[in-house]
Amino acid sequence: MPVESVWIVGTSRSGKTTALVSQLNQQPTSTAKFQGVLPQPTALVLAANGDNRMTLSDRIVVATSGRSPVYVTTPLGFFENEVVLFWPLLVRQLDLRAQFPVRLRPETEQALATELWKPELDSGQLEQVGLRSDRLVRRTLDFLQLAAAAGIPLETIPERLAQGFPNEEGSADLWSLQGELLLRWRQWCLSRGLLAYGLIFDLYWRELLPHPEYQHHLKQRFDRVFADDVDEYPAVARLLFETLLDLGIPGTFTFNPEGGIRLGLNADPDEMQQISKRCRVETLTERNGLAVTWGDAIVKLALDPTYWRQLPGATVQSIHTRSRADLLRQVAERIVEAVTSRAVEPQDIAVIGPGLDAIARYTLTRILSDRGIPVRSLNIQRPLVSSPSVRAVLTLLALLYPGLGRTIDRSAVAEMLVVLSSGERGDSAIDPVRAGTLCDLCYVPDPDRPHLLPVETFERWDRLGYRAKTAYENIRQWIEQNQTQEEQLRLDAPAIAIDRIVRDFLWRPQLPEDRLEALRELLETAQHFWDVERRVRGGRYDASTSIGEFVQLLRRGTVSADPYPLRHLARPAVLLSNIYQYRSSRLCHRWHIWLDIGSPLWLQRGAASLFGAPLFLRSRLPFPQTEEDIQQGDFDRLERILYDLLARVEDRIVLGNSELAVNGREQTGLLLALANAAPEAVMR
Repeated sequence: MPVESVWIVGTSRSGKTTALVSQLNQQPTSTAKFQGVLPQPTALVLAANGDNRMTLSDRIVVATSGRSPVYVTTPLGFFENEVVLFWPLLVRQLDLRAQFPVRLRPETEQALATELWKPELDSGQLEQVGLRSDRLVRRTLDFLQLAAAAGIPLETIPERLAQGFPNEEGSADLWSLQGELLLRWRQWCLSRGLLAYGLIFDLYWRELLPHPEYQHHLKQRFDRVFADDVDEYPAVARLLFETLLDLGIPGTFTFNPEGGIRLGLNADPDEMQQISKRCRVETLTERNGLAVTWGDAIVKLALDPTYWRQLPGATVQSIHTRSRADLLRQVAERIVEAVTSRAVEPQDIAVIGPGLDAIARYTLTRILSDRGIPVRSLNIQRPLVSSPSVRAVLTLLALLYPGLGRTIDRSAVAEMLVVLSSGERGDSAIDPVRAGTLCDLCYVPDPDRPHLLPVETFERWDRLGYRAKTAYENIRQWIEQNQTQEEQLRLDAPAIAIDRIVRDFLWRPQLPEDRLEALRELLETAQHFWDVERRVRGGRYDASTSIGEFVQLLRRGTVSADPYPLRHLARPAVLLSNIYQYRSSRLCHRWHIWLDIGSPLWLQRGAASLFGAPLFLRSRLPFPQTEEDIQQGDFDRLERILYDLLARVEDRIVLGNSELAVNGREQTGLLLALANAAPEAVMR
């Protein structure tokens, strides 16, 4: 008897994932016997993102005791793996050169596209008023990603843009040119075996998924499919699920009507909801957190200007100040008071804001750390070049390879000496003063071959001290010893050199988490960069030129310290996060502190939405958006945010509001009504 498919719908923390794991544990695996060496079919399990994938995988292992074969991945991870796995089939179908594909990161994709489209950029053809060329290139590439993730042919992109923006945001000539450039970019990448996110989506839904041979392999490899939080999936995922259901492979899907966190970033919840028509629908009515008692009232207060209700002080409190500096200080003092009085533990507090800037992170971290309360930031997207360790590596590369002297100066060399002479306890053998002295007397700037002189070059070198002299000479001799070796390795030298620098100077036991992430991301980025360089440049490769481009790539700040996640036990700490990251991680805390409640950013999408994203929703036509449409979309998004966050807080919300923002503007955002309805927090 065939197993029916199940559609599980429920709000945040209503038990959807638990129900999905239960379904997986209950459904029997296929008992069909396969001849030859074919493996046993497995269950395909999909999670919304990488963090959710690891959590879901752990829950499945515990629930099934490891007896059920499963393949747990994310939608993008699945599409990428399938395109790479069946690349020979695509090579035959598209008549491509037989070479193993190399995936492009977004920053590398943009650099290569800028180089390919240089004639159009230089001539002014690819130009839009008020937009820098790098932003226009990124926006053009985003159109490809949005269309491909929605299962929309790339050839129709100009038509959609013209329909969606008939009188503004560009012109018909610009849309047409962008469409031509994207088709040229697609062919250029395919001829070299390069895969960007948009190309992965495009190849999967257009070429691979409809192929009978691929569908035959799908049926052999998977006997069930389980997809958690499908409201975060792109429309291409629906094409996959429909194909699996057509092949007789049953599915279990969970859907959160208050989710849609990635709406505007490829997700299409309305399109995914169409799968429910082929499933038995189970509705989970349970609510959690403060959404149970105060969800409806808080949402009405925020969105209905005619509604008023006093919020209970035991549940919702406000902190109101004139300046934002005072707000951050009072928020920190409120946390200190709560932790020291044992009312709550540090790990039970989350500080959440619509745009948690560097000033807020630094201020809160500094005050709380000084009072002995640990703090950690969630998935902070800090530019990789902001790390002193990374800058030290780039400086040392300029001393190692010829032709890079203009990329460094005395201050960079001084910083390098301080960083590279740091010991395991974090103390530096060369302090900033001695580093400055050494650079003044021993560093020889040169456009082609900058170098360091022996410490005995200046008369009173003995005043440096033994530790500083020894550390400096170790660095200088390391450079001399490795210059000859690196010149012999031309092609692989840069990535090897970076790995050697990190290993010899920077990798220490018990490194702080931020330094560890920065070094890991540097190594991953370097390896990826030179993998692409070898594929693109081929015999025209030059190490010094390539390193110069690598340095410029990092200095543009487009690469962040976001390496492939490692499992580790995070120490108990107060969590700092923006709204998007917190919701994406599906976290829950006893206390929430909503920062900058009067900020208009609560209503604005900001970086959580790509330009033109509504035009590429498969569930709607690309008609122009009116101001009313945009406003209603923002209100709907804010309502989902409030219900979702309220479900993720158990005991108390503290609303932080300052009359003036960082830029001095008055804050009169929509959620100010919540702060006005909540009693002032009493500071003991």
